[in-house]
This record gives sequence, C-alpha cells and structure tokens, in this order.
Amino acid sequence: MNRTRIMQLATAAISALLAGCATHPPVQTARHVDLERYAGRWYEIARFPVFFERGLVGVTAQYALESDGRVRVTNQGFKGAFDGEIASITGYAKVVDPATNAKLRVRFDPFPVRFFPAPYWVVEVGDDYEYAVVTNPKRKVLWILGRAPTMDEDTYQAIVARLDAQGFATERLERTLQQ
Repeated sequence: MNRTRIMQLATAAISALLAGCATHPPVQTARHVDLERYAGRWYEIARFPVFFERGLVGVTAQYALESDGRVRVTNQGFKGAFDGEIASITGYAKVVDPATNAKLRVRFDPFPVRFFPAPYWVVEVGDDYEYAVVTNPKRKVLWILGRAPTMDEDTYQAIVARLDAQGFATERLERTLQQ
C-alpha cells in the first residue's frame, strides 16, 4: 500500500472515531463574583449525581471569607432523610482568577483532593446573588444553588435552558430534596 493510501485510511479511521464526539466551547464563568456577597448559606437546588452526595437530602453549603483571603467551605446534608445522620465536610477554596473571582480551587480534608485541589467555577450568579451555578472546566459536575430551600420554577427552567445552550448535559440534573 502506498503512503497516500495509508494516510487516507488513517484519516478516515480517525474521523469515524471522532464522529460521535460532541465538542463544546470552553466553560464561560461569571464576569465577576463579589465574594462578600457570595458568602453565606446556599441550598442545593439540583446537581449532577456525585458519589460523595449519594443519598443526601437537605444539602447546604456555607461559605465564609477568611482573613488570609481563602474561603472556608462547609457542605452538609442529611443521610437518607431529614431526620437522618448529618454528613458534613469542611474545606478551603482559593481564588485562582483574581480578575473575576469566578475560578477557585477547593480542598477538602481528609479526601485525596487535599493534595489535588478541585476546580470550582462559578458559571453564573443572580443579580441579587439569589442563585448561583457552579461547575468545573470539563462540565463533569454541576450544582444549582439558591439562597432559599426552593426556587421559582421559571427561574430554574431559565437557568437550565442557559446551561443546555452552553453544552451541559442538563438531562443529568437531579433535584435535591429540601425541607
């Protein structure tokens, strides 16, 4: 077989392999996140399923600014039911994009991410910081957070539509049971 024919076959094989691969533009973060306004309690409205939240209800996240510039993150939920055992973990996030404050890296002890901080990207915040959307650069995780345990359905659907338009697999979203 001549070299040209080999190149044609290789190109065809690679094209066939990539034909089913969806490509998306890079994740766009919020233009700016005011960390003082972001601080406080957030209720998890919906999420992509993740092993460390399996079976949890009433999930919340508490963010507090530390004097050294880090953000203390405390995630909490109830195992199985609202009267179940509380599962809680605390970690710290550092801003990695000071121009926007929308890209952070978070570490939780004692998990392995202690050595490899996880990206925490704020994709969107409401005008009054009434909701936030968080992911990572590969769209593998996704959380929709609100300041109240419930979110107006129109607001939720509008957020989901924007995420869908940005290439997120919104069919994977699971609503989080809140009190």
